[in-house]
Amino acid sequence: MNRDGGRDQEESGTTVTENSSSDDGAGDVRVRRDGSILRIAIDRPARRNALSPPMVDTLVTALTAAATDDELRAVHLTGAGTDFCSGVDWVATNTNGKRPRTGDLVRRIPHTAHRVVELVHTLHLPVVCTVRGWAAGMGCNLALAADFTLADTGALFWEPFLPRGFSPDSGSTWLLPRLIGLARAKRMLLLGEKVSGSRAADWGLIHDAVPAADLDAATEDLLARLAGGPTVAFGLAKQAVHRNLAAGLTEAMDRELHAVELACRTADFKEGLAAFRQRRTPDFQGR
Repeated sequence: MNRDGGRDQEESGTTVTENSSSDDGAGDVRVRRDGSILRIAIDRPARRNALSPPMVDTLVTALTAAATDDELRAVHLTGAGTDFCSGVDWVATNTNGKRPRTGDLVRRIPHTAHRVVELVHTLHLPVVCTVRGWAAGMGCNLALAADFTLADTGALFWEPFLPRGFSPDSGSTWLLPRLIGLARAKRMLLLGEKVSGSRAADWGLIHDAVPAADLDAATEDLLARLAGGPTVAFGLAKQAVHRNLAAGLTEAMDRELHAVELACRTADFKEGLAAFRQRRTPDFQGR
């Protein structure tokens, strides 16, 4: 473990691990390159993987780097131990004994916690999230921002903001109504209802829920499928879907047209056409 927040890199250059650990128990974010898949694990099981400030900073750094890495084809986000993430550790955030200056949240959060959710949502790579146990607060919203979230049927998704006396954040008021509709979003946000993995899948909150014993295999199957896909076209399609949520039909089709123009210039487009003509499975290279 690299305690100064630096990097441990193998001589081959194929695996890089970044840690945000410290001696005060602030936790780790383990970042590992596995071929064309970037694997990010939130590692603080003693605190249900609650995110300390250094951990959030590491997530921002890792996801920002992934956005410009042409060798990556997919990102996997998970939690160590029995839980995914119980949100931001507010105790760790407010233990320096100093009263923050006025406007501290407005000044700081857009570049830290909110930036993580934004990066997961806008990254031009497929992001797969695996959820066991608790996904609460920002942890819940990280899972919802991913392109595909697979959960244990007994996992729990919870937006605990109102039960704790403050208003929702980290994208929850934007994500939930779009995923499950206004009535169910209010149940989670305003009443603080916890939603199991199986119900989350039934509602369309997440991609799928499977028994705990099958979760890893289901995740790897999905990652392999996505990492073998036309990466550029995936990114363009993801961007169009998200931006067109607030667009009219004509604007949406204009965006689609520009995306098609770019996708047609890729090697994967040519490979897809060749595979169709030859009646074989395409071998996409993400280019």
